[in-house]
Amino acid sequence: MAWVQKNRTTLAIAAAVLVASYVFYYAKNDIAPSMFGAAWGYAIPLVLAALVGVIGERSGVVNIGIEGQMLLAAFAGFFGAAYSGSMIVGILAGIGTGLIAGGFLAWTTVRWRMDQIIAGVVLNIIATGITSFYLKSGQTLPGVIPNVDVPVLGSIPLIGETFFSGRSAIALVAIAAAVLVHLSLFHTRWGLRTRAVGEYPSAADTAGINVERLRIVNVTLAGSLAGLAGVYLSMDASSSFERGITAGRGFLALAIMIMGAWRPLRAFVMALFFGFVNAIASQLQQSGLGQGEGTGFFHGIVGAITAPQILGTLPYVATLVVLALAAGRVRGPAAAGQPYVKKDQ
Repeated sequence: MAWVQKNRTTLAIAAAVLVASYVFYYAKNDIAPSMFGAAWGYAIPLVLAALVGVIGERSGVVNIGIEGQMLLAAFAGFFGAAYSGSMIVGILAGIGTGLIAGGFLAWTTVRWRMDQIIAGVVLNIIATGITSFYLKSGQTLPGVIPNVDVPVLGSIPLIGETFFSGRSAIALVAIAAAVLVHLSLFHTRWGLRTRAVGEYPSAADTAGINVERLRIVNVTLAGSLAGLAGVYLSMDASSSFERGITAGRGFLALAIMIMGAWRPLRAFVMALFFGFVNAIASQLQQSGLGQGEGTGFFHGIVGAITAPQILGTLPYVATLVVLALAAGRVRGPAAAGQPYVKKDQ
């Protein structure tokens, strides 16, 4: 009961959103399932990328390089599968590349104490350069990542259809990862140590925790989630690789992390919110709102607002609006972005 009382506002909002979702689902059953499915499809890489940011900043490392990690992993996964003829090899190549990129960021920021923002920007630049220089057109994947239907859960109206029916294994991993990271952060010894390192590294060091080692391990392993997000983009969502395939999702994931107050499950919900905003934009584009016949000032304004270029910016505009509303109401880990130096060094 104490937990319910403490989180009553969050629970009330969640209940209201759930009721509204089911009302929309049954009222517009012709378009609602596809919209919810598209929203979750867009949110999958955002969930994984936001978890990378949560783990990094909870450990005291600001990861601006998520975009670059995802881009490198998408490239390695797609071409690894294309050249080897094996989807498994491609998936492993993408995850491994994410780990390597995470290790690079961890080593440069923790061991060498490079400015964390600069290190992330360098990683993004390297990723853009490598993927653009070595890109070769005409390659195709040897297969597809199979979809999975979860028994019982997949038969639940709306929730089952959206999350557990006809989804790839990566989608299920994203759900499991959000729950697992949340439980691990707040209910395990590793989580307690990680939060201590991100809040009070000197006190954690005094308690016998190796601050540098824990930060390096956490940021490196978190890279596997960025790798999986990249694999999803090039091997599941599109089955192709194009320059800039991540399209700013790494930076959007950082905003989602902040709006989720550096908590995995809240970040999951915020990713769904932005996924639904994107689905609304897509639905408006398909409906051709403002593009039909008609004249006059009002019709011209509607046409300008609903132009595909404008609708495509909706998720990013929503990001700015929600960030502005959340400014000053959330507080990140106190030691995030600050390199730790032992007093005896």
